[in-house]
Amino acid sequence: MIALIDCNNFFVSCERLFRPDLEGKPVVVLSSNDGCAVARSNEAKALGIPMGAPAFKFRQLFKQQGVVTFSANFELYGDISRRITDLLTTITPHIEVYSVDESFLDLSELDIADYTAWGRMVKDSISRHVGLPVSIGITPTKTLSKLAADRAKKLPELNSVLAIAEPGEASRYLIQTPVNDIWGIGRRLAPRLKAEGIHTAFDLAGMDARYAQQLMGIHGRQMVAELNGTSCLPLQRHHKPQQMIMRGRQFGEDTRGLPVVTAAVASLTARAARHLRREGQLARQAIVILSTNRNKPGYRRVSQSVRFTTPTADTGTLCAELIQALEHGFNDRLSYHKADVMLYDLIPAGAIQADLFGHVDTAQADRSQRRMQAFDAINERFGNGHISYAAEELSQRWRPRRHLASPRYTSDWSELPIVQVQ
Repeated sequence: MIALIDCNNFFVSCERLFRPDLEGKPVVVLSSNDGCAVARSNEAKALGIPMGAPAFKFRQLFKQQGVVTFSANFELYGDISRRITDLLTTITPHIEVYSVDESFLDLSELDIADYTAWGRMVKDSISRHVGLPVSIGITPTKTLSKLAADRAKKLPELNSVLAIAEPGEASRYLIQTPVNDIWGIGRRLAPRLKAEGIHTAFDLAGMDARYAQQLMGIHGRQMVAELNGTSCLPLQRHHKPQQMIMRGRQFGEDTRGLPVVTAAVASLTARAARHLRREGQLARQAIVILSTNRNKPGYRRVSQSVRFTTPTADTGTLCAELIQALEHGFNDRLSYHKADVMLYDLIPAGAIQADLFGHVDTAQADRSQRRMQAFDAINERFGNGHISYAAEELSQRWRPRRHLASPRYTSDWSELPIVQVQ
């Protein structure tokens, strides 16, 4: 059996964790530069606010209905997600963290007599120790567990937990689920299936597996099997290394200033390099991309690429090379709106090899690795950003607008909540 733990309206729930006065009120979390809705409470959804809604178009509705808005606080959300994951790993080490708000658990080695009662115990434990509401689906397959968690979230009588031990028990819930709500279908495949008369998950489960493969490839055949209780998608217990790492950000305001863009590129490169080291990989190539506002006349997108003779994950090396490339292609007549940094052509950190002509400096790579280990250890101990490269501090004007951000309650000493006892 496989359980899916799905946090309800995760970003909103994280905000309410430290603002219990917002319970029952419409809440919306906005994206970078406070642009679009990326999370909505149930009350906000009931007002007709769609996902991705541009904030400026709904500003009047927000005011009329008393909608509380927040700038996205990803540092807070990431820390709360980690706390939930730590709690789940005490239940079973066989866990796949699928996203920031979802995790699959393999229950096959646990002695569970009543899956519904077990699910409610886990739900109550997360509520008690972390404070977030979750929905739980427990079935023989990952696809069914996704469907069960969704039904548990939408049907109050299930009390946030739906366990389906036998495939035959799933029929009533399959009938209730539109085909476009099935995990892996989405907007691209749904029209094709509807044209074939497949409108619900129940219809898809009854489809001939060979025909499903003709329509959707092997993924379609696996989906039909999963909906019928045959597991085809095992838990990914080991993290699969990424093939590229990309970090990008829209600026708080458009700029023509080289120091502003340099600071943005340096900060994005530092973030990408930190993730590269966590993955245990080195980059052989990198690219920096600058773009103007695509919603304004004269949209331009320019890029400069760099190839490293010695593969690296050194923040200083990556920053220096990309900033040099940036300066070479910088056009101060353009007003830049966004920057992206991509590290690619990745290899494992232990796979670096000397070449026949001595171009690859393995001694330099060893020194770089030790330097970055010390760099990361200091930031790990004293807080992210405790030490950084000077180029990151050239300007703050590029940083996205976050006028509505809540404090980083759990990860910054200066922003911890203060309780006054009378």
